[in-house]
Amino acid sequence: MSVFDYTALSKDGSRSSGTLSADNRAAAIAQMSRQGLQPVRIDEAREDAARKKAKAAAPVGPVTKIPQKAVESFTRELANLLAGGVPLSRALQLLRREAHNPSVKQLWSQIHEDVVGGTSFADALAKFPRVFSTVYVAMVRAGESGGFLEVVLSQITDFRTREADLKGKMKSAMVYPIVLAVLMVIVLIFLLTFFIPQFSGMFKEFGGNLPALTKFIVATSEALKHYGPFVAVGAVVIFIVIKRAVESEAGRRRVERALLATPVLGQVIAHFALVRFCRMLGTLVGSGVPLIASLRTAREAIGNQTLADTVSRAIDEVQRGEALSKSLAGSDKLFPPSVIEMIAVAEETGRMDKELIRLAGSYEADLDRQLRLLVAIAEPVMLFIMAGVIGTVVVGMLLPIFSLQDLIK
Repeated sequence: MSVFDYTALSKDGSRSSGTLSADNRAAAIAQMSRQGLQPVRIDEAREDAARKKAKAAAPVGPVTKIPQKAVESFTRELANLLAGGVPLSRALQLLRREAHNPSVKQLWSQIHEDVVGGTSFADALAKFPRVFSTVYVAMVRAGESGGFLEVVLSQITDFRTREADLKGKMKSAMVYPIVLAVLMVIVLIFLLTFFIPQFSGMFKEFGGNLPALTKFIVATSEALKHYGPFVAVGAVVIFIVIKRAVESEAGRRRVERALLATPVLGQVIAHFALVRFCRMLGTLVGSGVPLIASLRTAREAIGNQTLADTVSRAIDEVQRGEALSKSLAGSDKLFPPSVIEMIAVAEETGRMDKELIRLAGSYEADLDRQLRLLVAIAEPVMLFIMAGVIGTVVVGMLLPIFSLQDLIK
């Protein structure tokens, strides 16, 4: 609580001064009214104000990782409470009381204390960037300033749900091909380290010249058997080198361009970026966030730097007065002509936010079909590669057996 100095008039007109404790200035005025006092002057005590200012300026310590489910529940329940007419401070107090996880309870308590102390809700959330993203804070700030915070919180809940579903579809589409790839590596290692050495001993007893393919397989098996640890270390080193190269700006762009040029996969990646961009931009614009700020935030959601460069150029052109549709027309890969035309019509009719969200839903359904097609293609391709590699090893070891009479001396 804060301490306030006040000067007030009583019912008989006499002037009095004193101090009182309250959560904020409005609560202090209400408390004086209940006491039959008419406030003339009410100021926060200097010592308490200085303490509060120092507390607000002090950096917030590291926050224990908060589960995303807790954040989603917090957003949904807060939206429901505000829609029901519960004041923000009261709603935050209720959510803090209902929290069971100690870390979550501590975070909600700190946010509640900041809001009660006079900090805006958006600024209170911005102190915890690991929990509340820039998009989350930007939307809350717009809703708070526009007086429709409960609407924005509902939009955030819907956005996060759809985003999680979209990412889940992408991950699910990659599970089966990855399982097949891992299985192929395990089977190949088993053949090279256990199965092939049994044959190589027999071939040495027979003597004679072995086919080139058999010699190569036997040599690979011997190398893996005797130098397996060194091969493993070398593979780890190569993986780290490639990982660092990909994480660099130039390396990441080369990989992104290569993936975008892949026939089916490139279109899936582009549509995934388009869905995220349109949904976030539409949600932000619909929440009252200015267009330039919305574009900058939505650009970060694309997840592909090569495609994000198009939006960066568009932001510069919009700032110079160009229409958004014309500014986004620089990349047919991310923004097909049909999308540009629909955005242009939405600009003319003033339905930008609704049209962007509609586009996101339409392309999300198309993306779902593309993902199913990608999985349908990836399955036989991976099976063909798996059968080809393992079949080559088996055939290479059986070739000498077909000419067994020639090998026996």
